[in-house]
Amino acid sequence: MSELISPAPVLTAECLNRAYSYAAYRQLLDELMADNRTTGTTQTDQIIQYARLNLQRMQRLDKTIQLLPEMQKALNNLSEGYEWLVITEGWCGDAAQIVPVLEAVAKASQGKIATRYVLRDENLDLMDHYLTNGGRSIPKLIVLHTDTLAEAATWGPRPAPAQELFVRLKQEGVSYEDFATQLHGWYAQDKTRTTQRELLALLQQLA
Repeated sequence: MSELISPAPVLTAECLNRAYSYAAYRQLLDELMADNRTTGTTQTDQIIQYARLNLQRMQRLDKTIQLLPEMQKALNNLSEGYEWLVITEGWCGDAAQIVPVLEAVAKASQGKIATRYVLRDENLDLMDHYLTNGGRSIPKLIVLHTDTLAEAATWGPRPAPAQELFVRLKQEGVSYEDFATQLHGWYAQDKTRTTQRELLALLQQLA
């Protein structure tokens, strides 16, 4: 779900430059996993196992994503450049399903969109400006004007049908295993189409 807004600058250029590129973010996740670790302060066996699955999901999506035909037209219609600042974590299953899509869209923009990635738990001051129903849900996309670093739009933490499923499963109090199975089952069946359509709508609003 996206929202267009008219904010002040979100962060300094220096802070943005310290954020990870996609390649650096992926390298960080791989290096941590080589030590049987992930991002964040919680390092339980369960969290690390989920993070390992997330790496596999990202690797698969990086190789298989096919952008909607209309996505390129929307990218071509952008009249200015944007920085896509993404709040994420390696242990987050939604991030594993969505971050590769964000990166694929940015790569197709032919330089109009640059992506930078920051870890939620190391940037709580930033995260707390982008809460979802009071929670620190990720991933969160913050679209910034390249020239001013002012906020142009936001999106996340997940496409609307997945968010509805998330809320319902939380209300039902299902086990974490059942929760993860159903949510990732939705992503697998959807094949990134809904995420892409929502990002397409965001791009069309920015054009």
